[in-house]
Amino acid sequence: MNASSEHNLMIGTIRVPRFLYGTAWKEDDTQRLTALSLQQGFRGIDTANQCRHYNEAGVGKAIALAIQNGVVVRDDLFLQTKFTFRGGQDHRLPYDSSAPVPIQVEQSFTSSLEHLCVENIDSYMLHGPSQRFGLAEVDWEAWQAMETIQRSGRVRWLGVSNVDVSQLQLLCQEANVLPRFVQNRCFAVAGWDRRVREFCAANDIVYQGFSLLTANRDTVACPELRRIATRHGRDVKQIVFRFALDVGMIPLTGTCNANHMCDDLDIFNFRLDPDEVEQIERVAG
Repeated sequence: MNASSEHNLMIGTIRVPRFLYGTAWKEDDTQRLTALSLQQGFRGIDTANQCRHYNEAGVGKAIALAIQNGVVVRDDLFLQTKFTFRGGQDHRLPYDSSAPVPIQVEQSFTSSLEHLCVENIDSYMLHGPSQRFGLAEVDWEAWQAMETIQRSGRVRWLGVSNVDVSQLQLLCQEANVLPRFVQNRCFAVAGWDRRVREFCAANDIVYQGFSLLTANRDTVACPELRRIATRHGRDVKQIVFRFALDVGMIPLTGTCNANHMCDDLDIFNFRLDPDEVEQIERVAG
């Protein structure tokens, strides 16, 4: 993998945006905010077929209108969604809960295609293992069903979210199709998920970090980051997102404000010094 520009990673011949717009917890505002993110310049959209936290159909309506109105074309978009086990869902299930897990995965995926108004997905993620430690039989059943979907050509890459390093190692040891992406909540007090990031870097996996701001409120408010922000004439939030880029992450933002969306994308217009990156790496260590 190498960067074709600051804004994109190249995976083979495919461009992947280096900043994603996350659509969780938007509820009835999902369509409007997804449309706004596309208008402001985001080309990577993250969602899930999980009504408890996402409105995947609202994402699809925004994308369909954006394509119809000439704001974007499908080939310019990176679309990522997820299969979520029953334990992570509410009563609005995208599959028959009494069906075997492979059937649940297929039903959820088919529903995602319908919601998103597309014929294929760029990245399909397992929205976290079924248990806190290790991988259970149902996790392997779900992953193998996802592999079948990937081999059918309806998904370009697979990924996994909310994993620790031991679960990721196990998955990579046994899976036939390896994860291309890992998406984790990224805590500064845990070295910005350093162990998982290091494993990803060593195994050609792209790390996606979410909750970079909301999971790190104390860190974001610390004097060290404020001094770095002042030095660059930037907001502290921009410093955190720029740091994420500089250490190889794809950050997610879920802002609901058009000006903040523009500020977020402006991180491509400056760089941190290596010693500043190292300082942020250690800021909560």
